[in-house]
Amino acid sequence: MNIKDVSFERERPDVCGDAHPKALLKAIQEDGDYLLKLANQHIVSADQFSQQGMLQLFRLAAKYEANPRRFSTSLQGKILISAFYEPSTRTRLSFESAWHRLGGDIMSITDRSTTGIAKGECLSDIAEMFNNYGDCVVLRDNNETSLEEMIDSLRIPIINAGNGADEHPTQALSDMYAIFKWRPDLVTEEAEKAPIKVGIIGVPNKMRTVRSFIKCLTKFPKAIDEVVIIHDEASTEQLFGSEQKEQVEQAGIKIRSTRDLDEVLPELDVVYINAISWEGNSVNTYGSEFHLSAKSPLKESAIILHPLARGEELSTDLDHTPHNWYFSQARGAVFLRMALLTCMVQRAERVIDVV
Repeated sequence: MNIKDVSFERERPDVCGDAHPKALLKAIQEDGDYLLKLANQHIVSADQFSQQGMLQLFRLAAKYEANPRRFSTSLQGKILISAFYEPSTRTRLSFESAWHRLGGDIMSITDRSTTGIAKGECLSDIAEMFNNYGDCVVLRDNNETSLEEMIDSLRIPIINAGNGADEHPTQALSDMYAIFKWRPDLVTEEAEKAPIKVGIIGVPNKMRTVRSFIKCLTKFPKAIDEVVIIHDEASTEQLFGSEQKEQVEQAGIKIRSTRDLDEVLPELDVVYINAISWEGNSVNTYGSEFHLSAKSPLKESAIILHPLARGEELSTDLDHTPHNWYFSQARGAVFLRMALLTCMVQRAERVIDVV
């Protein structure tokens, strides 16, 4: 390797597009009561968030992102138990980065074979121990029932960071935060004048990110005109789970499905693409024939979201185009989780009304 220049630009934007949160911050009026309520909740499903509760989280996330140096001690003296029994890069590191950035300490578990589980210890007993060791638990497990087994024994809050093929609520909140930074008008009364069409390349019944994302979309019927599910033929019979499609329709949002990606792309304002689903102890890939690249017939103003990690379905030749909002999506997840964690450990009062 011959390296002639090893310098780098600290000020170079790490995302494409106008991803600054100040416009979103101005668009949402602060109401701290919604944030205070989160102190007495576990975070299990995207269903538990109201529209106003989500907006207040987005406002606090925008406050953190707009002025990150202003807030560095909100979680001082608090301990996070980061329990990731399933592989993760972005989710684990963003939660841990969020906690560290606010001054807290962390105990991290990344291998269940190093815990009492390997000796046959039940999860309810582990939860009892967690009560004594930390102030909040973030759990990722490929077993959908792990949360249920722990919750009854917990006296500290737990966050579902992905449980099998069920849900991933904080990923969906991060997805929505990215959309509203892109279009702050969607959180105002102006949303009805230009609602967006969202295309989802994925299988709602199999993918936890998609499942939670759709639940969040239903909370904003004035901002979302239509949801289009793009899927392969093999997924047709297992596309929707119980009441998934009905939930969207009951919210007043149109929903349809198609197998023709290129035909629908020119209509879409937001393209959400995912290919991987955790099922049991391994991953399955869906829709392998679907690919996005700089040659795809995207609407000029459209943005692309992807929960990452990506494979061949999302070409790197889109990285330096205005369509790339997936890196902003990943960046914003840190600040969204900073906001959520602050509320859950009863520290919201430290940041409410602080400019």
